[in-house]
Amino acid sequence: MRIEHLSLTNFRNYARLELDFPGHTILLQGDNAQGKTNLLEAIYYLATTRSPHAGAEHELVNWLAENQDLPHARLVAQVRKGDSSLRIEITLVRTQPSRANSLALSPSALSLGTKGGTKGPSYRKHIKVNGVHKRALDLIGQVNVVLFLPDDIDLVAGSPSGRRRYLDATLCQIDPRYCRTLQKYNRVLTQRNHLLRNLRQREGGLDQLLFWDRSLVENGAYLVVRRQEVVSELDRLAQAIHLELTGQKERLRLRYEPSFDPSRLPPPDYQLPLELDLPAEPGIHKSGTDLDQVAEAFRAQLHEIRGREILQGMTLIGPHRDDLRFSVGGIDLTIYGSRGQQRTAALTLKLAEVKLIGQEVGEQPILLLDDVMSELDDARRGYLMRMIDGAQQAILTTTDLKAYSTEFLAEVTLLRVREGRIEEIVNESVSQ
Repeated sequence: MRIEHLSLTNFRNYARLELDFPGHTILLQGDNAQGKTNLLEAIYYLATTRSPHAGAEHELVNWLAENQDLPHARLVAQVRKGDSSLRIEITLVRTQPSRANSLALSPSALSLGTKGGTKGPSYRKHIKVNGVHKRALDLIGQVNVVLFLPDDIDLVAGSPSGRRRYLDATLCQIDPRYCRTLQKYNRVLTQRNHLLRNLRQREGGLDQLLFWDRSLVENGAYLVVRRQEVVSELDRLAQAIHLELTGQKERLRLRYEPSFDPSRLPPPDYQLPLELDLPAEPGIHKSGTDLDQVAEAFRAQLHEIRGREILQGMTLIGPHRDDLRFSVGGIDLTIYGSRGQQRTAALTLKLAEVKLIGQEVGEQPILLLDDVMSELDDARRGYLMRMIDGAQQAILTTTDLKAYSTEFLAEVTLLRVREGRIEEIVNESVSQ
């Protein structure tokens, strides 16, 4: 798949942009704060309906738009996907803050452990695919992208919430059911936590908690199973990649770490009210992982810690408390890894993600690389360049063309970004 044309109106520092994407690889050159990252962000936003940088929609809207009668931003992409063509359009329109808006589908609604937003004007999101209005859930996965950022090292060195966001974003691109289930789980989690706080104040009844337990288990078990399956495949792919990146010296292992023990079954005499039994739902995951067993373990362990949860007024176990761990030779890289090891592990994870998405959707994702080459040595840069060669489309940014070989520059489309405007760089300019 590949983007053929991108149109931006009032997005970040782009008041107006119409840009064709010819060729297989596009390299955007420009000084800092000129709009290179903003352009990659726009593409990522069109594919996933979420920003890797902004905590709220109003941060994406050009400040000059506030002077218009109807402040708005508009992003449109023409995408070639196999033999078909997609026109994806997202419009952000200024509206008055309301409770309905606060509960609308947003980046935070599709992630466990999210970045906090900032206060500001409220914008409503309107999405169209080929002229037909769609929900955000219906758009995610239509176009697949993998974004490489300089701060990807935080996937290894940072907090568990960032790793959960990464897993959620990856799975939502390849599994529509996961995305729907994640949204349901977040809603249930909010309601259950509210009830637990009421129970701590001796308000409400345990019968209400049983209802929310059922929904939490039904949706949470599926999230855990799918995460386990995807991390297992990422682990398999990452081992070979990491060996090559480290000259056969280190083997990276990935491990999904649930906050409860999915393999621990309740004792034979353990019983819960009949209304908590999960309905049979065959074929909702791909491997042999026993969904019913995970659900039973989750349900039983929730029951065990009910008193603690009421006392603390929050849900203490579930996919919102899980983690992804990285290790080499049995050493946890998050705790004991050097910066170099953490950076290599993060790069390995993203390279494995490219392969995973290609396997799942049958087509290579669009690669978005935001000034990452300068952070890599020759071996890692060479591996990434080979990955770029195998992609249908790769869009890179850099501040300095000298980071690339003359041969590479001769084969790509070169564009210069300056103050929200883009122009093509001719070969004569490169040689100078």
